[in-house]
Amino acid sequence: MAVTTDSVAARLVREPRRATRSRQRGRRALVGYAFIAPAVVLFLVMGLYTLVYSFGLSFAKWNGFSPSWDWVGLENYRDLLYADPRLAPEIRGAALNTGLAMVAVSFGTVLIALPLATLLNSITRLRGTLRSIFFLPYVTAGIAVYYAWRYVLEPDGAVNLALRAVGLGSLARPQGFLADPDTALPTLIVIMIWGSVPVAMLLYLAGLQAIDPAVTEAASLDGAGAVRRLRHITWPLLVPITVAIVLLGLRDTMQGFQIFLIMTNGGPAGHTDVLGLKAYQQAFFQSLSPTLGVASALGWLIFLAALLLAVVNARLLRGQR
Repeated sequence: MAVTTDSVAARLVREPRRATRSRQRGRRALVGYAFIAPAVVLFLVMGLYTLVYSFGLSFAKWNGFSPSWDWVGLENYRDLLYADPRLAPEIRGAALNTGLAMVAVSFGTVLIALPLATLLNSITRLRGTLRSIFFLPYVTAGIAVYYAWRYVLEPDGAVNLALRAVGLGSLARPQGFLADPDTALPTLIVIMIWGSVPVAMLLYLAGLQAIDPAVTEAASLDGAGAVRRLRHITWPLLVPITVAIVLLGLRDTMQGFQIFLIMTNGGPAGHTDVLGLKAYQQAFFQSLSPTLGVASALGWLIFLAALLLAVVNARLLRGQR
């Protein structure tokens, strides 16, 4: 009987404690929800709402000021793809430039970042200093870098002066590299590679440092030279990192247009137009023309392309595991 009474008393003591702990957990949960509520509201308003709004706008004509939309169905998409005799060729040209930039930037980044990472991995002194120097292009403010590049690429800029000084005046461009139709897009691609190499180099450096030195030493003892070690040992282990670098470069180049806007604004004569820049121009540089729907439609086409690229990215990365 005493045991039963004691167990009942102990249960009566534990139940209020459990209730107190439950209330405390509930209060902590409410505090947590209160902290994340502003971010959730901001996402719902600035993210989800604008996403749905832009999707609806892609089926309408609107200039941003008229009180109502003019619903046109799929007309905006047809105009972008083939129907508009002026806009459709511009979009195809911008898509071609975007594709060229995506491929060139992604693979150019790999071709430069891997040797730099190998060089950094092979030295011990000043490694941190060199790593900071190589990483400088990435941490420098983008707009400041773009204006600096514009300055050195002008007709009387440092690049033309340097070419003439070393006897390569035939390579100089009297109108500047950004104003020449033959060099404008390649020049921007080079600048984009210059800005994307630092992150890729650090990823490769991390991958190289993760390789067991005993493996490469054993290969050296077996008579494998540097090229064979790179081909049969180092490169296969770096393939997953390479896939990630290439796919991230493809995505960033497809969605980004800031460098094209600041440095050339699509010129000369549309030779540096890209899809993101065309969407921006259709939205904000058409006076009062009802082109916001066209801009939204183009934005959704870019989104679908990016989504397809993300699916390919996920499948390739899953296949490397």
